[in-house]
Amino acid sequence: MKKHHLDWSSYETAGQGDAYAGIPATGGDFAKAVAVCIGDKQCQRKPKGVMCPSFRATDDPAHSPGGRVKVLKAALNGELGDDAFADARLAAAMELCVGCKGCKRECANQVDMAAIKIEYQAQRNARVGVSWRDRLVASLPQQLRHRHLVRGLIRWRNRAPWLAQLGARFFGISAQRQLPEPSATPYAAPVSGTTDLSNDRDVILFIDTFATHFEPEIAQAAHQVLVAAGYNVITLRPLADDAEPNRALCCGRTYLSLGQVDAARREAQRMHQALRPALEKGIPIVGLEPSCILSLRDDHLKLGLGETAEALAKQVYLFEEFIAREHDRKRFTLEFKPLPQGKTLVHGHCHQKAVGAMKSLRKVLRLIPEFEFEFIEASCCGMAGSFGLEAEHATVSMQMAELDLLPALRAAPDAAILANGFSCRHQIREGVERKPFHVALLLRDALDTGGARC
Repeated sequence: MKKHHLDWSSYETAGQGDAYAGIPATGGDFAKAVAVCIGDKQCQRKPKGVMCPSFRATDDPAHSPGGRVKVLKAALNGELGDDAFADARLAAAMELCVGCKGCKRECANQVDMAAIKIEYQAQRNARVGVSWRDRLVASLPQQLRHRHLVRGLIRWRNRAPWLAQLGARFFGISAQRQLPEPSATPYAAPVSGTTDLSNDRDVILFIDTFATHFEPEIAQAAHQVLVAAGYNVITLRPLADDAEPNRALCCGRTYLSLGQVDAARREAQRMHQALRPALEKGIPIVGLEPSCILSLRDDHLKLGLGETAEALAKQVYLFEEFIAREHDRKRFTLEFKPLPQGKTLVHGHCHQKAVGAMKSLRKVLRLIPEFEFEFIEASCCGMAGSFGLEAEHATVSMQMAELDLLPALRAAPDAAILANGFSCRHQIREGVERKPFHVALLLRDALDTGGARC
């Protein structure tokens, strides 16, 4: 292991005492991050919580964080040969990790297997190259500059079984799964508010790739709610001197999840540059997609980007986190109207659960008078970005969903479904053929001027 692709220096002084069960001989601070695992097998149990979706689905200890740590230690100790990160045994151990971050919260020693998976994938990419499928998926934010072409190809593929079969053969994308289709029109920010960043009601709204191109109504709803609550909403845009001023800013999540760290770092730097004025003035940054926003708060800290990343991690909020915080401070005083009767089932994105953000969602839902909701006790939905679309993983993806999530939804066929994660909504649409919605749409419909329920 000649170099680290992520910054593991936060583990530099770790490894003292009984909390660490044998630091591998090579790997430096990365090895210490692996050695956080003490082998207590908590990840091989099935209590309530997120950890560990792949173990829950397979019932195989090899597909738990503890099982992966054993193979990682063997690799770092030289037991898998001179090129361990290209070894099939390590690939098999890491294959079903979906990066849910559940172990970072629920493991006794907070092993960060999601970040370890990124480092592993980057190391493997450096040795064996990046597959065409991974290049295709990771570069989606850039491809969507040609949205009409991308939309046409996806719609054609979804409606032509023979084309889906070709996609499975040449790219490894499951022919049994539908691909998310971009909307006919991308999000266009309303012309409103000022941009001088001098108002104590300023808020930066970050519209991620998925909201911009696939579900712009979510971004529109979030903007509408924040404006109704009295905030000066400024949509985050690239700087005028940006190399790609007409391409939306991106957190780099699609690159990170597939181990393409250099590309993710470039996306992060581009975004940090655009955010610098807001960060210097302490303006809150609010976003809609859990995997994107919590990447800014967590994963960006491992990209070696210094103080800007640290400042961003402290100023970025999920939409519902921001509303809950402002309500606690008595700054969010917007009143909502009751919605039509009926229970709503709530599925939390794994990253929301991993950082404790579901508390904020619960607080926000309670702002709607007489609103009846129930949180589903479930682990990962199984889609996990592109994981559930991959031909070799489509079956286990649905097995993860069938553990708790989909049975709970089928048990309440008349209930509405709230799910803030883009991939979660896609999995639910295919799994039970119902349309889930984002909390921004719910709050928009609860405005006195809102429309019919989503």
